[in-house]
Amino acid sequence: MSLPTVILPGYLAGATAYRQLNEGLNQQGVPTVTVPLTRWSWVPTLGGRSVTPILRQIDRTVKQVLQQHNASQVNLIGHSAGGWIARIYLGDKPYDIHGDVTGSDAVWNARAQVATLITLGTPHMSQERWTKRNLDFVQQTYPGAFYPDVNYVCVAGKALYGKRPTNWFAYNSYQLTSGEGNCWGDGITPVAAAHLEGATNLTLEGVMHSPSSQGIWYASPEARQAWMPYLG
Repeated sequence: MSLPTVILPGYLAGATAYRQLNEGLNQQGVPTVTVPLTRWSWVPTLGGRSVTPILRQIDRTVKQVLQQHNASQVNLIGHSAGGWIARIYLGDKPYDIHGDVTGSDAVWNARAQVATLITLGTPHMSQERWTKRNLDFVQQTYPGAFYPDVNYVCVAGKALYGKRPTNWFAYNSYQLTSGEGNCWGDGITPVAAAHLEGATNLTLEGVMHSPSSQGIWYASPEARQAWMPYLG
């Protein structure tokens, strides 16, 4: 039987956006819950501020799931920003760059409780002023697939080529993320930014970034089958 699995929503997204993924995994025998965030949960993090409020909710959910299933480990599935926030959650170094927490309150050290981290369309780098500080911390403190005892699986979508003026939104998003707009991605995150050195890196043709996208996104059944086998 698969390990219990926790879904981490993307930036400004609530748990309801992941109902399809949550239900789909449960139906396929993977006991799954989504961190119970709402759009309002993200308000304290706006403007590039600390994501500690989100980390606390992740921690509460993981502890509840471990207790409920009498398990020692979970899988984490982080969509978009949820993926890089999960990398902070795994870590054993203080996330104190914003001065809101210090000491043990700034260290989550959850790596022993996580068997597999799957990131879906996660921007693992950023040139954007509001997110760069947090992502620089992640990249500098936990570069690549940092912990050898955690299975990192990074999934990118290859659906839209960033080009002005035809796909200007994708172009701008890719440029803000990686510094290069003329490239392939999922409409938000360029392929190169969604992968990590040392991870199992997957690129899915035609897969878009968000649950509201027209067509296939990471949780659609046909896309899900590509990364589900990597769950612990």
